[in-house]
Amino acid sequence: MTTRFAAVAEELREDLIGVRRELHRAVETGLDLPRTQEILLRELEGLGLEITLGTSLSSITAVLRGGRPGPVVLLRGDMDGLPVTEATGLPFASTSGAMHACGHDLHMAGLLGAVRLLVACRDELSGTVIFMFQPGEEGQAGGRIMIEEGVLDAAGQRPVAAYAIHVDSATPRGQIVTREGAMMASASAMRMTLRGTGGHAAFPQLGIDPVPVAAQLILAVQAFTARRLPATDQAVISITRLSSDSEASNVLAASVFLEANIRTLSQATLDTVRAQLPVLLTGIAEANGCTLEIEFIASYPVTYNDPAETREVLQVLDDLVGAERVTRLEAPSMASEDFSYVLQEVPGALVFVGAAPDSGPLPLHSDDAIFDDAVLPLQAQVLAELAWRRLERG
Repeated sequence: MTTRFAAVAEELREDLIGVRRELHRAVETGLDLPRTQEILLRELEGLGLEITLGTSLSSITAVLRGGRPGPVVLLRGDMDGLPVTEATGLPFASTSGAMHACGHDLHMAGLLGAVRLLVACRDELSGTVIFMFQPGEEGQAGGRIMIEEGVLDAAGQRPVAAYAIHVDSATPRGQIVTREGAMMASASAMRMTLRGTGGHAAFPQLGIDPVPVAAQLILAVQAFTARRLPATDQAVISITRLSSDSEASNVLAASVFLEANIRTLSQATLDTVRAQLPVLLTGIAEANGCTLEIEFIASYPVTYNDPAETREVLQVLDDLVGAERVTRLEAPSMASEDFSYVLQEVPGALVFVGAAPDSGPLPLHSDDAIFDDAVLPLQAQVLAELAWRRLERG
């Protein structure tokens, strides 16, 4: 591994692991993360950064101005955990009922490492770096809120590129994964209330029972993805919630509530789903004497890695760790990420770094997810090197 940052990053190893484990114990969820923010501000103190705090969320924007003129690059790390009770048994496990089951504690610590690496060579830095510490990635669109509050304009001019790292407890330690184009799916939801009339379970012919109609809707959703969308640009649509208003076994429901989670890899496919699926389902409901109310909730857009930036990123990664440790994904993930909001505004890339423990791969978001924090120096190096080289390119 040959990089100007390798030796210093290795010297930071124990400090980065220590702060990561402190953040793991202090995990908070959502947009309001006062303890997490307090720890990060302590770590950033005295580094000569221009720091701005969020007004509607516990975000931190830190600006490092280099000693030489040049453009602006943004590096992002997310801060929030998940409402999952930890079952890892680690000595630094959270006991609050929340957990860093998606590795955001490593994201923060890795970004802190990049801050320190770049601060140490401030005088030679050809431009400015914005460090974006972001709450609310797990469904609260904290990235969008930070953009609305001005993170992209924090340095006085817009970034020319933006980069982020996400660790993965299911990928071998130190393996780096990315791809050009769509990297992760969009995420949306469709909430549906199907109304019949209810009635006595012994006399269904006297009313309109929405439950079997709901079953037809569910089957129609599955057929829609297979027959209305191109095989080369599929969507994943899952019915994730289903309930009725009946509270007795001898009472027909008057209404059924359904919620669908929608994942797509292009805006065109999402537009097709949004335009055609409600028409299809409403028609089925009305043909059975029911009414259907639909609420469409757009969440995260597609996480799109700019092809030109990603090719440069891949060259940097090959130089740092060797091409054998860099995986170029053939297909994107159907999971979603709100770094997508930044990548809608600024060309850049999201990169995954493997952090599977020696005991074997574990899924993200599980109560026993364990991340090997030995990857923290690598995270710091990669982020710092990406920023350095992009600024050098001008």
